[in-house]
Amino acid sequence: MARLLVFATLLALSQAQGTGDLDSVIKQIFGNPSTTVMPQASTLVPGIPKSSSSCKLDDGRVGECVQYYLCNSNNSIITDGTDLIDIRVRDGPCASYMDSCCLRPDIRDANNPITPAPDTQPQRMGCGWRNPNGVGFRTTGDVDGESKFGEFPWTVAILKIEPVNDNEPDGQKLKVYVGGGSLIHPSVVLTAAHYVATSKALRARAGEWDTQTTKEIYPYQDRDVANVVVHKDYNKGNLFYDIALLFLAQPMDLAPNVGVACLPPPRERVPGGTRCFATGWGKDRFGKEGRYQVILKKVEVPVVERNECQTKLRNTRLGHFFELHSSFMCAGGEPGKDTCKGDGGAPLSCPIQYEKDRYMQSGIVAWGIGCGEDGTPGVYVDVSNLRSWIDDKVAGAGYDPRTYTI
Repeated sequence: MARLLVFATLLALSQAQGTGDLDSVIKQIFGNPSTTVMPQASTLVPGIPKSSSSCKLDDGRVGECVQYYLCNSNNSIITDGTDLIDIRVRDGPCASYMDSCCLRPDIRDANNPITPAPDTQPQRMGCGWRNPNGVGFRTTGDVDGESKFGEFPWTVAILKIEPVNDNEPDGQKLKVYVGGGSLIHPSVVLTAAHYVATSKALRARAGEWDTQTTKEIYPYQDRDVANVVVHKDYNKGNLFYDIALLFLAQPMDLAPNVGVACLPPPRERVPGGTRCFATGWGKDRFGKEGRYQVILKKVEVPVVERNECQTKLRNTRLGHFFELHSSFMCAGGEPGKDTCKGDGGAPLSCPIQYEKDRYMQSGIVAWGIGCGEDGTPGVYVDVSNLRSWIDDKVAGAGYDPRTYTI
């Protein structure tokens, strides 16, 4: 994963535009540009185009590549809609690892796909529920920090909408990946100010997982951002109070892969050593060698006490007089495990004590020195310290803060 270099996010984006690298980033992260409007329904299987690609089963019989939940064959799909899908398989009988080679008599009607069996566990009410085994299907091959589908249902991708040609503002539009965020209310996204403070047209995407396919059994949802509220004390030079709220034009529909995050009580900091998850599609390493991620990544990092973090940061180029601002917290410090460029705004989710699989968002990815090369902790916005500001703005917009309250 990748973390924002100190104070350089907007500069990096402008450099990418100037070098032509933006096109490759767009294609790598969110595919080829399209003007198609995504459907708003959240719990329906996405529209399924008819496939004409033929394939061969292991016994030599000819089949057809279809989404795995459209195949009724016993040798490829379990009838409750789940299957073990290897995300590393790229040379199977079908071009996509999300497709199955299915005999034509076994292909189900696209309007009647196999759906996952109802959850037999007690209904989980409220915010912050992680799905450690994913939803809808199981995956294998996730050995490089890939999350399960729907594992962190509050993680949001933020896109900037801009014209392909500046001279034709009403022409074809590009959806450019900007950074991460979290859904704290069906109509509210929490993120870092440095990614959204100067953007005019933004879109939030919830329920995303693999950015190069739309074949998951539950689709992602896109919503336009109607209003951006940035903390009045946000300083783009030193990133103090690097926090913003995005109010959506229409609410997200809660679904198995779309849920809301919990936020910690005001000024209730997570103890040092607590192991939390940072999630995002950011780069896997610093510099031009780094690549944006296709599948949502997760990295487990320990919270670092403020004094210890400040001491470690003073040993970097920040110098011996550096003071860690009260709007920040720290996590990480384990070599090779960090967030990086493109993860800015994404959530740092910490376990809620005595509640299995339930998490609260204690931090927002903000900045750091490099990307985990020397064990220096990463710096995050301290959500607990700014909880009162969040509540005030959410309530002021007419929404209920209890949605994200533990």
